[in-house]
Amino acid sequence: MLVEDDQLWMVIVGFIVAFILAFGIGANDVANSFGTSIGAKVLTMKQACILASIFEVLGALLIGARVSDTIRKGIIDVEPYQNNTELLMVGNVAALCGSCVWLFAATLLRLPVSATHSIVGATVGFALVAHGARGINWMKLGMIIGSWFASPVLAGLFSTFVFFIINKFILTKDKPLEPGLKFLPLFYAATIVINLFSVFYDGPEMLGFDKIPLWGTFILSFGSGILVALIVHFVVAPWLKNRINGEC
Repeated sequence: MLVEDDQLWMVIVGFIVAFILAFGIGANDVANSFGTSIGAKVLTMKQACILASIFEVLGALLIGARVSDTIRKGIIDVEPYQNNTELLMVGNVAALCGSCVWLFAATLLRLPVSATHSIVGATVGFALVAHGARGINWMKLGMIIGSWFASPVLAGLFSTFVFFIINKFILTKDKPLEPGLKFLPLFYAATIVINLFSVFYDGPEMLGFDKIPLWGTFILSFGSGILVALIVHFVVAPWLKNRINGEC
């Protein structure tokens, strides 16, 4: 057996807690992601829940493997646990429980928090208790914490740039519908290129994405983006224009 009989309870408890934690992620992290879309009335609550269910699963399956590896063995030094795997299992279950409790507490307090921050902090906590400071991969942890500070700054700069473009070329025009529809293929293409590049470049080895060369990743990503842009330009944009004009 992969798991000893006396350790099976930890697998069962870990699965249950992970399931509950996923529920908490849906209540908090997904709400963060789709709150703006619902607030702008682009999506209804039902549509947001359906889209979140689909793409959360796809994201976890297609590009979540490397992040899982970092959580599993990048933050903590797993060598001290080679002769005591039970301690590592208990520690991971404890980390899941701690992250779960905090995420639900934050959700009840209506605080938008990160599930990533929660599980990283919980993992560091159990590793410090188990083996002290020597049980932490401080270089990797420093990079992760650094990304927490860099990501909002970079996201803010990028969103400022995007809003500047939209405001200058669309919103300030007398008839914003026409330029908005012209820019629509570009927005769709950029979204497809970024997502597909992430999937092909960072996708799990079990799906064979690691065998795709870098040039192949570029061709597949940008080729798909161009195809989507053409479909949006010749099909979606005219349909939207007719629908909007028909409602006016």
